[in-house]
Amino acid sequence: METIALIWHNMTRLLTRDGTKPSAALSHTREGRQEQGDEDAQYVALCQGGEPAAFEVLVRRHQKRMFNIAYRMTGNYEDAGDIVQEAFLSAYRTIKHFRGEARFSTWLYGIVVNHARNRLRQAGSRAYHEPVSLDDPPVGGEGGPAFDPPSRETPALDVLVRKETQEKVQRCINGLEKEHREIIVLRDIEGFSYEEITGMLGIPDGTVKSRLSRARNALRESLKKVLGDL
Repeated sequence: METIALIWHNMTRLLTRDGTKPSAALSHTREGRQEQGDEDAQYVALCQGGEPAAFEVLVRRHQKRMFNIAYRMTGNYEDAGDIVQEAFLSAYRTIKHFRGEARFSTWLYGIVVNHARNRLRQAGSRAYHEPVSLDDPPVGGEGGPAFDPPSRETPALDVLVRKETQEKVQRCINGLEKEHREIIVLRDIEGFSYEEITGMLGIPDGTVKSRLSRARNALRESLKKVLGDL
């Protein structure tokens, strides 16, 4: 995922006409340890004020979780990387229109969801069935998967069994209908709140909950076929 940040770094150098380094305000902000939403708002303001390097910081802050979302929705590493780059480019082009009515992260993750939807629409309604594991994607911070990796003390056989089970779970998720898959990814794997999901998908809270209920039932039935009674 570091590649995405490096690519954006090179792009911002081209976008900055005078080739100047980030402003003192940006450097000072980087040193702060404020709440993520407030920090994002500061970088957004700098970017809207003509500071392209501020967007590079936003890329580094959100790229891992965006990759997780894209990867879980498509089941394909290469496409997930492409989707994240496309989403960041779209966000950069339209960030001047961002008014802060929702959190920046909600707005940004909504963009990556839309790009993932478009990619799936081009490839067909279902995600790729690439062999994957829930432990595979590089994640960090609050964007981590819902399943914790095994500890060093875990017996090797248990590790293999757990990995096989997780791969089956991911395949079942990949096999869900698009609407069901994305709601499972956002709520049960990435842990977003109903309010955040409402903002990302642009649907009412009640629709989020009813869709999630149907998605969980569909996933449960799919898992029964490969894992037995749950």
